[in-house]
Amino acid sequence: MATTLTVKNFEGADTDAQVDIQENWLEHAKGEQAVKDSVVAFMARMRSGSASTKTRAAVAGSGAKPWRQKGTGRARAGSAGSPVWVGGGVAFGPHPRNYNLGVNKKVEKLALKRAFTDRLTDGDVVLVDEITLNEPKTKEVLAFLKNLQIGENVLVLVDEYTENLDLAARNLPNVLVLKAASVNTYLMLLFKKIVITKAGLEALGSRLA
Repeated sequence: MATTLTVKNFEGADTDAQVDIQENWLEHAKGEQAVKDSVVAFMARMRSGSASTKTRAAVAGSGAKPWRQKGTGRARAGSAGSPVWVGGGVAFGPHPRNYNLGVNKKVEKLALKRAFTDRLTDGDVVLVDEITLNEPKTKEVLAFLKNLQIGENVLVLVDEYTENLDLAARNLPNVLVLKAASVNTYLMLLFKKIVITKAGLEALGSRLA
């Protein structure tokens, strides 16, 4: 795998500059399980865990026995809140819970490093010098992506947010602008292409090293 990326300018053309990807930013031999664990943990954290049902003890109504035990010809019943009655409680229903899964920092770092390595190997990472917009216009972002010829399903990694870029990209449903210091394994794998600035690559490298 090539460990050198050619820097492109805002118009999508190659420049004379190249950036070497340091070997300690990459992981080829291991990390597949770490990637899976990291993605599963992230998706679990996104679950609200707010589903809630009432047990027979929680439903409104009297706790009195509806009718006597014997002699009526009907099935015996002890409570109108029984799960077998309409309007009764729910047996074994969901209750609020925390779905978080613990993944330690070493595993998270290994997962991110392996995910970044795989995206580089597949040629999905585009390095640009910088992204400077004159106005916060969505059409400028679209023109930028068109110049790069990478489609509109893109993760844009920068060192620091700029107001124009944030405002211009937020109307695009499949474009996400994110600080390189905040990216995780799930987002690294989610988008078809990754555009990263030179400053953003340095910030990401400091996390991976």
